[in-house]
Amino acid sequence: MTRGQTLLGVDPGLRRTGYGVIRSDGAQLAHLAHGVITAPTAAPLPERLAALFDALTALITKYAPDAIAVEQVFVNTNAQATLLLGQARGALLAAATRSGAPVAEYTALQVKQAVVGYGKAQKAQVQEMVRRLLALAEPPPPDAADALACAICHAHQSRHPLAAAALANVSGVTRRKGRLRWDAAALAQLSRNGEQR
Repeated sequence: MTRGQTLLGVDPGLRRTGYGVIRSDGAQLAHLAHGVITAPTAAPLPERLAALFDALTALITKYAPDAIAVEQVFVNTNAQATLLLGQARGALLAAATRSGAPVAEYTALQVKQAVVGYGKAQKAQVQEMVRRLLALAEPPPPDAADALACAICHAHQSRHPLAAAALANVSGVTRRKGRLRWDAAALAQLSRNGEQR
Protein backbone atom coordinates (compact mmCIF):
# COMPACT_ATOMS: atom_id res chain seq x y z
CA MET A 1 0.00 0.00 0.00
CA THR A 2 1.28 3.44 -0.80
CA ARG A 3 1.89 5.72 2.13
CA GLY A 4 -0.77 8.04 3.44
CA GLN A 5 -4.05 6.43 2.49
CA THR A 6 -7.57 6.92 3.80
CA LEU A 7 -9.37 3.67 4.64
CA LEU A 8 -13.09 3.21 5.28
CA GLY A 9 -14.19 0.23 7.35
CA VAL A 10 -17.80 -1.01 7.30
CA ASP A 11 -19.54 -3.34 9.77
CA PRO A 12 -22.79 -4.27 7.95
CA GLY A 13 -26.18 -4.44 9.62
CA LEU A 14 -29.75 -3.81 8.55
CA ARG A 15 -30.60 -1.87 11.72
CA ARG A 16 -27.17 -0.50 12.56
CA THR A 17 -24.21 -0.33 10.18
CA GLY A 18 -20.98 0.80 11.78
CA TYR A 19 -18.44 2.83 9.86
CA GLY A 20 -14.93 3.98 10.67
CA VAL A 21 -12.46 6.11 8.74
CA ILE A 22 -8.74 6.03 9.43
CA ARG A 23 -5.58 7.37 7.85
CA SER A 24 -2.79 4.83 7.38
CA ASP A 25 0.74 6.12 6.89
CA GLY A 26 3.16 3.22 7.12
CA ALA A 27 2.85 1.84 10.64
CA GLN A 28 1.10 4.99 11.84
CA LEU A 29 -2.69 4.96 12.15
CA ALA A 30 -4.85 8.03 12.73
CA HIS A 31 -8.56 8.24 13.49
CA LEU A 32 -10.61 10.46 11.19
CA ALA A 33 -14.23 9.57 11.96
CA HIS A 34 -16.60 6.88 13.11
CA GLY A 35 -20.31 6.42 13.63
CA VAL A 36 -23.38 4.34 12.91
CA ILE A 37 -25.73 4.40 9.94
CA THR A 38 -29.31 3.63 10.93
CA ALA A 39 -32.09 2.79 8.52
CA PRO A 40 -35.73 3.59 9.40
CA THR A 41 -37.00 0.38 11.00
CA ALA A 42 -40.66 1.07 10.15
CA ALA A 43 -39.96 1.57 6.44
CA PRO A 44 -40.38 -1.20 3.87
CA LEU A 45 -37.25 -3.27 3.22
CA PRO A 46 -36.44 -1.70 -0.18
CA GLU A 47 -36.46 1.76 1.40
CA ARG A 48 -34.20 0.62 4.23
CA LEU A 49 -31.73 -0.85 1.76
CA ALA A 50 -31.82 2.36 -0.28
CA ALA A 51 -31.15 4.35 2.89
CA LEU A 52 -28.06 2.23 3.62
CA PHE A 53 -26.83 2.64 0.05
CA ASP A 54 -27.35 6.41 0.10
CA ALA A 55 -25.77 6.89 3.52
CA LEU A 56 -22.63 4.93 2.62
CA THR A 57 -22.41 6.73 -0.72
CA ALA A 58 -22.51 10.05 1.13
CA LEU A 59 -19.71 8.92 3.46
CA ILE A 60 -17.60 7.80 0.50
CA THR A 61 -18.15 11.15 -1.17
CA LYS A 62 -17.18 13.00 2.00
CA TYR A 63 -14.00 11.07 2.88
CA ALA A 64 -12.91 9.80 -0.59
CA PRO A 65 -11.32 6.60 0.77
CA ASP A 66 -8.47 4.98 -1.13
CA ALA A 67 -9.83 1.56 -0.12
CA ILE A 68 -12.92 0.17 1.60
CA ALA A 69 -12.89 -2.82 3.96
CA VAL A 70 -16.18 -4.60 4.66
CA GLU A 71 -16.63 -7.22 7.36
CA GLN A 72 -18.07 -10.55 6.27
CA VAL A 73 -20.93 -11.30 8.64
CA PHE A 74 -22.48 -14.73 9.09
CA VAL A 75 -25.68 -15.45 11.04
CA ASN A 76 -26.60 -19.12 11.21
CA THR A 77 -29.23 -19.35 13.96
CA ASN A 78 -32.02 -17.59 12.09
CA ALA A 79 -32.49 -18.02 8.35
CA GLN A 80 -34.63 -14.88 8.01
CA ALA A 81 -32.06 -12.75 9.85
CA THR A 82 -29.31 -14.18 7.66
CA LEU A 83 -31.26 -13.32 4.51
CA LEU A 84 -31.95 -9.75 5.67
CA LEU A 85 -28.33 -9.21 6.66
CA GLY A 86 -27.21 -10.54 3.30
CA GLN A 87 -29.44 -8.02 1.55
CA ALA A 88 -28.02 -5.20 3.68
CA ARG A 89 -24.47 -6.32 2.86
CA GLY A 90 -25.39 -6.38 -0.81
CA ALA A 91 -26.60 -2.76 -0.73
CA LEU A 92 -23.46 -1.66 1.12
CA LEU A 93 -21.13 -3.60 -1.18
CA ALA A 94 -22.87 -2.09 -4.20
CA ALA A 95 -22.31 1.42 -2.84
CA ALA A 96 -18.68 0.62 -2.03
CA THR A 97 -17.97 -0.91 -5.42
CA ARG A 98 -19.67 1.90 -7.28
CA SER A 99 -17.17 4.34 -5.75
CA GLY A 100 -14.34 2.81 -7.76
CA ALA A 101 -12.16 2.30 -4.67
CA PRO A 102 -10.79 -1.23 -4.11
CA VAL A 103 -13.08 -3.24 -1.82
CA ALA A 104 -11.73 -5.95 0.49
CA GLU A 105 -13.69 -8.30 2.71
CA TYR A 106 -12.53 -9.80 5.99
CA THR A 107 -14.11 -12.30 8.34
CA ALA A 108 -14.69 -11.37 11.97
CA LEU A 109 -11.98 -13.89 12.87
CA GLN A 110 -9.45 -12.13 10.64
CA VAL A 111 -10.39 -8.70 12.01
CA LYS A 112 -10.12 -9.77 15.65
CA GLN A 113 -6.84 -11.57 14.98
CA ALA A 114 -5.37 -8.45 13.36
CA VAL A 115 -6.52 -6.03 16.06
CA VAL A 116 -6.57 -8.04 19.29
CA GLY A 117 -4.32 -10.96 18.37
CA TYR A 118 -7.06 -13.46 19.21
CA GLY A 119 -9.74 -14.49 16.72
CA LYS A 120 -12.40 -15.12 19.37
CA ALA A 121 -11.96 -11.85 21.27
CA GLN A 122 -14.99 -10.28 22.93
CA LYS A 123 -16.50 -7.02 21.69
CA ALA A 124 -15.19 -5.12 24.71
CA GLN A 125 -11.66 -6.29 23.91
CA VAL A 126 -12.01 -5.09 20.31
CA GLN A 127 -13.32 -1.73 21.51
CA GLU A 128 -10.42 -1.28 23.92
CA MET A 129 -7.75 -2.25 21.39
CA VAL A 130 -9.25 0.09 18.79
CA ARG A 131 -9.17 2.85 21.40
CA ARG A 132 -5.51 2.20 22.11
CA LEU A 133 -4.40 1.77 18.50
CA LEU A 134 -6.10 5.01 17.43
CA ALA A 135 -5.33 6.93 20.65
CA LEU A 136 -9.00 7.70 21.34
CA ALA A 137 -10.17 9.20 24.62
CA GLU A 138 -12.74 6.43 25.08
CA PRO A 139 -13.74 3.22 23.33
CA PRO A 140 -16.07 3.74 20.36
CA PRO A 141 -19.53 2.11 20.32
CA PRO A 142 -19.48 -1.60 19.36
CA ASP A 143 -20.66 -1.22 15.74
CA ALA A 144 -18.27 1.64 15.04
CA ALA A 145 -15.44 -0.18 16.83
CA ASP A 146 -15.95 -3.21 14.59
CA ALA A 147 -15.83 -0.97 11.51
CA LEU A 148 -12.66 0.77 12.69
CA ALA A 149 -11.16 -2.64 13.46
CA CYS A 150 -11.97 -3.74 9.91
CA ALA A 151 -10.15 -0.69 8.54
CA ILE A 152 -7.17 -1.40 10.84
CA CYS A 153 -7.14 -5.02 9.67
CA HIS A 154 -6.99 -3.81 6.07
CA ALA A 155 -4.15 -1.42 6.89
CA HIS A 156 -2.17 -4.30 8.42
CA GLN A 157 -2.90 -6.67 5.53
CA SER A 158 -2.06 -4.05 2.92
CA ARG A 159 1.42 -3.41 4.34
CA HIS A 160 2.39 -6.99 3.46
CA PRO A 161 4.14 -6.98 0.05
CA LEU A 162 1.92 -9.72 -1.36
CA ALA A 163 -1.21 -7.91 -0.24
CA ALA A 164 0.04 -4.72 -1.83
CA ALA A 165 0.63 -6.63 -5.05
CA ALA A 166 -2.89 -8.05 -4.96
CA LEU A 167 -4.43 -4.63 -4.43
CA ALA A 168 -2.40 -3.26 -7.31
CA ASN A 169 -3.75 -6.05 -9.58
CA VAL A 170 -0.29 -7.52 -10.13
CA SER A 171 -0.44 -10.64 -12.28
CA GLY A 172 -0.46 -13.90 -10.35
CA VAL A 173 -1.58 -12.51 -6.99
CA THR A 174 -5.25 -12.41 -6.09
CA ARG A 175 -7.44 -12.07 -3.01
CA ARG A 176 -10.07 -14.72 -2.45
CA LYS A 177 -12.34 -14.99 0.59
CA GLY A 178 -10.15 -12.48 2.40
CA ARG A 179 -6.98 -14.49 1.78
CA LEU A 180 -4.18 -13.99 -0.69
CA ARG A 181 -3.59 -16.56 -3.42
CA TRP A 182 -0.60 -16.55 -5.75
CA ASP A 183 0.42 -18.70 -8.68
CA ALA A 184 3.81 -20.33 -9.31
CA ALA A 185 5.21 -17.32 -11.18
CA ALA A 186 4.27 -14.96 -8.35
CA LEU A 187 5.86 -17.32 -5.81
CA ALA A 188 9.03 -17.47 -7.89
CA GLN A 189 9.13 -13.67 -8.00
CA LEU A 190 8.69 -13.54 -4.22
CA SER A 191 11.59 -15.96 -3.83
CA ARG A 192 13.80 -13.87 -6.12
CA ASN A 193 12.92 -10.74 -4.15
CA GLY A 194 13.88 -12.48 -0.93
CA GLU A 195 17.25 -13.51 -2.34
CA GLN A 196 17.98 -9.92 -3.37
CA ARG A 197 17.51 -8.61 0.19
